Amino acid sequence: MSSLRQKWITAPLLNWIKKVLPPISDTERAAMEAGEVWWDAQLLSGKPDWDQLLSMGPPELTDAEQAFIDGPVEELCQMVDDWKISYEDHDISPEIWEFLKKNRFFGIIIPEEFGGLGFSPTAHAQIVTKISTRSTSVGVTVMVPNSLGPGELLMAHGTPEQKKHYLPRLADGRDIPCFGLTSPEAGSDAAAMVDSGIVCYQEYKGEKTLGMRVNWHKRYITLGPVATVLGLAFKLYDPDHVLGDEEELGITVALVPTDTPGVTIGQRHIPAMQAFMNGPNWGEDVFIPMDWIIGGQENIGHGWHMLMSALAAGRGISLPSLSTGGAKLAARTTGAYAHIREQFGIPIGKFEGVQRRLAEIASIAYVLDSAHKTTTRALDQGRKPAVVSAIMKAHATYGLRQAINDAMDIHAGKAIIDGPLNYLGNVYRAVPVAITVEGANILTRSLMIFGQGAIRCHPYLLQEMEAATNPDEKAGIAELDALLPKHFLFQLKTFCRAVFHGWTGGLFASSPRGVGEAAKYYRQMNRYSAVLTLVTEISLMSLGGELKRKEMISARLGDVLSELYLLSSTLKRFKDDGSPDADRPLLEFAMRAGFHNIEVSLIEVFHNFPVRFVGQLMHFLTMPWGHSIRAASDRQARACANLIMAPSDTRDRLTQGVFPGNSGDGVDIVEQAFLSAHETESIREKMKKGGLRALNENAIDEALEKGLISEDEAEKIRVTYEAVNKAIQVDHFESLPSTSAERGSEETPQ
Repeated sequence: MSSLRQKWITAPLLNWIKKVLPPISDTERAAMEAGEVWWDAQLLSGKPDWDQLLSMGPPELTDAEQAFIDGPVEELCQMVDDWKISYEDHDISPEIWEFLKKNRFFGIIIPEEFGGLGFSPTAHAQIVTKISTRSTSVGVTVMVPNSLGPGELLMAHGTPEQKKHYLPRLADGRDIPCFGLTSPEAGSDAAAMVDSGIVCYQEYKGEKTLGMRVNWHKRYITLGPVATVLGLAFKLYDPDHVLGDEEELGITVALVPTDTPGVTIGQRHIPAMQAFMNGPNWGEDVFIPMDWIIGGQENIGHGWHMLMSALAAGRGISLPSLSTGGAKLAARTTGAYAHIREQFGIPIGKFEGVQRRLAEIASIAYVLDSAHKTTTRALDQGRKPAVVSAIMKAHATYGLRQAINDAMDIHAGKAIIDGPLNYLGNVYRAVPVAITVEGANILTRSLMIFGQGAIRCHPYLLQEMEAATNPDEKAGIAELDALLPKHFLFQLKTFCRAVFHGWTGGLFASSPRGVGEAAKYYRQMNRYSAVLTLVTEISLMSLGGELKRKEMISARLGDVLSELYLLSSTLKRFKDDGSPDADRPLLEFAMRAGFHNIEVSLIEVFHNFPVRFVGQLMHFLTMPWGHSIRAASDRQARACANLIMAPSDTRDRLTQGVFPGNSGDGVDIVEQAFLSAHETESIREKMKKGGLRALNENAIDEALEKGLISEDEAEKIRVTYEAVNKAIQVDHFESLPSTSAERGSEETPQ
């Protein structure tokens, strides 16, 4: 029976799979083999095991990690003057550089045995988050050596000798690292790089040495202008067959001291007026001994896999930390400003148009912080979730952009006039940088998240594709024959679950125990997980390899997977926090907004599906009633807005880690005015009831004369008036600050 099934069913299916399923290139295979699947696989299973996520618990810091954040990180933030760094000096001061080195900020992830701090991913993330609320440039400077770069690659792949030499020097700042990957010819498509090396023998330190003669041109390299050691990715060739029969050996990664003959460090780039060091570099016939390859000669050709493995973890920390910090800063300052800034005699935060934007900012900060904590908790446990890291990088930076745009709109003129009092302008300028680097968001969203996620997270698809490409056809048929019954049963369960939950609106979906009123959200999450899984199955079966080229369809399905991850993290965070009633408006707004986005994405998939009938069928099976969940209501928006316009434990939880500013800084001035305004709110109400809506000296004097307020109250309200008046002021200059172009050609952008 088995042989007949293989002959008449499995063999034809194998041929069909070869034709329709997307082929996997070597670079794609390396990317998919790097890292691992995690909660993303549960979300694409159609029936997530919530215990797997909720049992992780909240992220925690050790005493040493908390002491570092309370000590050196706090001190660093106090030293930073972002206006001076970004617009006057366009550089981080020597004092800050020395402080960073002395306190081992460049060795956050390096083990203590090599002189580093040996901190967890959670600590790493919280350090970068806090610094980023003070200065994007300083945040990036700390972030990069602890993210994708020589340190992480050495720890994972370096030889004992390389670790012993380089890690202590990287930890204490004797060596400043950068990583050269991007070249003019190949941006996001790093596998298309033309930078190359040729295996050869050459005299080195007086001896004939086996190595490589390498030529390259890299750009957009953060820390490049000040780096002492360059992590370099290039394609290695062996045309003279020095090492063996193969000529093309693949992408290889080596460590190159920047004082090596033939290395040229170019002048600085100026990325969106940010002051962190960034620039190009070149190499012309640079001889690199074999033992400079990270991991030694045996790692020739393994560079792409090494890089993808590093990205699987690092991409989930660095830019998500910066984005979370920026969103929290926007929530804290915009809520305060919306309360103290009045128009027509009332705080602008009372206008419904502003309230909606405030709610969006608060919700984004809540969701990003939740996903940030969930991701770093997984990394703490040793996981390297590649698809989740891609989701975090793309959607955290997208979220930052929306939060900062809304904050700028609410602050209006306060946010567009540059100067030391403007705490949003520089973050606003930095957003396109975050969206562009570590994999451009457009490609990450349209190609990677769903493109990799659908294959990697599927319980059988990757194995079936491997069976189809097995050069031994008989063995491939046998492998596929063992998988087909399991896959068919999976499809049947998925179909029944998705259709049932789709037609019943998720009313009868399950939810985990102990989640209280949040159970309704878990039921909807299970419903959408089932729908996404079924739509994925149908899309792959009907489009096959064509789905890979339907990037707009893939992007929308990726958006659904991303929303499911972000919302899962939000539910987990709410439970980890003890399900506080005060935070419930944030949860409600975030969940309804996310569900609405999921439904919009799915319906757009159905309406734009290349096979029209299949799109209509999926719509009928899974969402027969159309949009079943509307976006958050106006009532919910008002509740969220009010949470960040008043002092509360919820506001403090939401914006934990935001540096409060030194006395006299823009953030501190707004916060002090905000607190003073709340302390005197009852006095203001007395004045308003007496017909005095404006807050100024004349109104205070008139209120005192009419007996509306006492002398003591008049003095208190004058303090508030002065604080508010100070907070709404903007900077002005006699002349423009000096620019890098005026100071000399050494900082002329390349």
